[in-house]
Amino acid sequence: MDRRHLLRLLGTATAAPLFDGVPFLSALGDTIGASPRPRLARAPLRLAPVVRGPEFTLRAQERVVEIAPGVNARVWSPGDGPVGPTVEARAGERLKIRLENALPEHTILHWHGLRVPEAADGHPRLAIAPGQHYDYDIPIIDRAGTYWYHSHAHHRTGIQAYRGMAGLFIVRDEHESQWQLPAGAHELPLLIQDRRLTATGEFEYNPVMHEVMEGYFGDTPFVNGIRLPMHEVETTTYRLRLVNATTSRILRLALSNGASLRLIGGDGGLFEHPETVDSIDLATGERADVLVDFSKVPVGQSVSLVSQPFPAPAGGMGMGMGRGMGRMGAGGIPQGGAMTLLEFRVARAVTPTAWASPPATARTIAPPERSTRSPARTRTFRFDSMAMQHAINGRAFEMERMDVTIPFGETEIWQFENASAFPHPVHVHEVQFDVVQRIGGRGRIMPWERGPKDTVLVMPGEQVRVRVIFDAYRGRFLMHCHNLVHEDAGMMLNFEIV
Repeated sequence: MDRRHLLRLLGTATAAPLFDGVPFLSALGDTIGASPRPRLARAPLRLAPVVRGPEFTLRAQERVVEIAPGVNARVWSPGDGPVGPTVEARAGERLKIRLENALPEHTILHWHGLRVPEAADGHPRLAIAPGQHYDYDIPIIDRAGTYWYHSHAHHRTGIQAYRGMAGLFIVRDEHESQWQLPAGAHELPLLIQDRRLTATGEFEYNPVMHEVMEGYFGDTPFVNGIRLPMHEVETTTYRLRLVNATTSRILRLALSNGASLRLIGGDGGLFEHPETVDSIDLATGERADVLVDFSKVPVGQSVSLVSQPFPAPAGGMGMGMGRGMGRMGAGGIPQGGAMTLLEFRVARAVTPTAWASPPATARTIAPPERSTRSPARTRTFRFDSMAMQHAINGRAFEMERMDVTIPFGETEIWQFENASAFPHPVHVHEVQFDVVQRIGGRGRIMPWERGPKDTVLVMPGEQVRVRVIFDAYRGRFLMHCHNLVHEDAGMMLNFEIV
């Protein structure tokens, strides 16, 4: 990381207080650690408009948009709203997307989770200047699932995505249609972010010294670009497509009434065997596909999607203590406090439609030939964060340096080792991998990690092993931490499939 960029990240920082040598996070929920302030009314949720191919244009520009009733903010968006439109495509389709840059700085879009040709992946070296355009040619070769897109500009991914340069990308196919899942008004794509607002309503993004190491955390939830949203629902089952698009926050998703969530899919699409869970941990970049049943909630009552606080360590200092201090998480790692993300108000009684199970014809998560290939080798990637520097295997990102070369068609085991005091959600471009083992820390594969994934959370002291198959396209791609502050500060590398 160059000195000028480091100074920009540091801002006017002072050192953060420490607990057992680990700095507290600036991770305030709407229920802890904040100074008294007027309770803000919740705003109606908006679903982003849907765009479909085969050809369309996304124009990235600064706009003044309404983020709550009577509240406007300046956003950077590739659409007309506070975030980008939802792109929808079918497997086998081919999209031609033009990105026009009307922002005051370089930008580029990455299609997170999709396997695309090198020229369409959004590598930061391809970023376009103000007034330029970039044409993407994207064959849809992936299975039905919830993907997303966001800025990947060099050193500017965090701030651009924070300001609105992000949106959902939904792929559908015939297999998914057999599941007869809730659709139409009962399917809700939800892009979750957290932000800080200045007194004048501007988005505040200026990581100071300890936030360069830990991450940048907002004190107010946004869903689909709307501040403190609420949504009216009926007494039936809804499908929630959940995307953690925060800059750094790990979400522990649950329902406020303690009801369970029916987990039916993750990063790479639907699971063969759905599972009922009480909560789901999603790090930045990860997705979950869940069903929520409102049939037993009386009309007029509310249930909220919340991010629960992580438990404090035994004997630890788990209380929220104001800005610059946060709540210690599992294993003594600070993760942030409680936050009410989206309130569901039950407005109408209807005859509920129950969803029972996948169809008998549901295919396995990975074709048998993929799961039985013997790995050619194991590669180890060590994630370090110390002395104001983030690195992989001891080196910070350099645009033109090639770190790893992989023969096309190879199956490999990649082992991610977290040697730092901070969580790292590891994202690999161009693949959907299988998590095969977690050593240390939580010591197991989590329910939401059972299907194909492109991002996996590696907590301090953990080693996570994944099976990766490089059989889609040749070219140069990226692997990095998806805590966007870490990514912007150098925790990224190039790999090439040859």
